[in-house]
Amino acid sequence: MTMTRFTQGGVVRVWVSGQGKKSRVPRQMILKFSFEQFLNTIFMKKSIVYDGRETQDIELQQDAARDAAMLEFLTPFITDERRQRFEEILEYRTRHITVVLEDIFQPHNASAVLRTCDLRGIQDIHIVENNNHYDVNPDVVLGSTKWLNLNYYESNAFNTPEAYERLHEQGYKIVATCPHRDDFTPETLPLDQPIALVFGTEKLGLSDYAVEHADMHVRIPMYGFTESYNISVSAALLLYSLTNRLHASTDIDWHLTEEERDAVRLVWTRRSLSRIRQYDRKFFQLHPEFLEDK
Repeated sequence: MTMTRFTQGGVVRVWVSGQGKKSRVPRQMILKFSFEQFLNTIFMKKSIVYDGRETQDIELQQDAARDAAMLEFLTPFITDERRQRFEEILEYRTRHITVVLEDIFQPHNASAVLRTCDLRGIQDIHIVENNNHYDVNPDVVLGSTKWLNLNYYESNAFNTPEAYERLHEQGYKIVATCPHRDDFTPETLPLDQPIALVFGTEKLGLSDYAVEHADMHVRIPMYGFTESYNISVSAALLLYSLTNRLHASTDIDWHLTEEERDAVRLVWTRRSLSRIRQYDRKFFQLHPEFLEDK
């Protein structure tokens, strides 16, 4: 699982592989360390899962060269069956749709959403923490987060505006899921541009800001007495319908680019190797040019 935290002071929060701990690393420190020092010193001599593009302070061109070399180096260490499975799944992976979870406090429901995202090919999930902190429930996700990119927003008392700003910068139209707004249904929601589906808490729903500043709204038709669907059910219904529409489309470019696929391949390959730190050491021995200070 690749996790990025957007926090005050330029702090990146990442997932430390194998230990279940989170570590906060000031971005300016990354500039002062070689990549191996970054792995071994900053992260308690534990390897991390990364895609080389989350930290913008390191030159992107250098990142791309390092990542390409590392992917070429690591690929022979996974089985042919695993590599084939990667390609089969990548064919359906997309960033044309992304999911935003605003202030979810029921970890089992949010974790069920993540599981659905993986199964429907959604690569990126954005988790907005305002009043509630979210941790993955391993009994529900069943390992699905291993294959996802989770982006957290937690720097302020109210983080929804920052999430919306970043998503707009990435070219997304923000779609608030609202049971009482009749803009669109899953069948009529426009998909000609990338969309970010925003889900809120079950009792309170989305914040007023999330609803009022969304570009569009979508509702799932209901014909019973209950006021709304469970959030995990809503996500499953919406993602099933919308991804089916993407798969059937002939005029929407919804697939990952080859560059994006390589970044995902690298993350998945690293997550598939149990002794990744040993492979890291060998890689940097073979490629000392990537140890030079940035």
